[in-house]
Amino acid sequence: MTQLNIKRIKLITIYIMSIFYISVGINHFVETEWFIQIVPPYLSKYDLELVYISGVFEVMFGTLILFKKTRYYAAWGLILTLAAVFPANIYLAQSDGVAMGTSAAVAWYRLPFQSLFIVLAYWHRN
Repeated sequence: MTQLNIKRIKLITIYIMSIFYISVGINHFVETEWFIQIVPPYLSKYDLELVYISGVFEVMFGTLILFKKTRYYAAWGLILTLAAVFPANIYLAQSDGVAMGTSAAVAWYRLPFQSLFIVLAYWHRN
């Protein structure tokens, strides 16, 4: 694979990541109750705040990843955000998907994707 092809793939994945994180972040405000369902019980006192905060970070870092000047910080911000929301994904898996009305298979299959998203964000830190 040539350097030009790698640059194209990187650019395409930056746009995909940006669209993904911005849209998911916006959904934190539109479909708030849907996200509240997977806030682990030990954090439920702050469930609404946590959903809003994670939504803000996803929109912010999803936007900042588009610009070369801020890409490094956006990539690390996405990595930290993904790590911060991982307990929600674990809770969803532990509930076998019941927390969001999905299947156990979907709930458990989501977990490895967090690692893939982290690796992708790390790849874009330069």
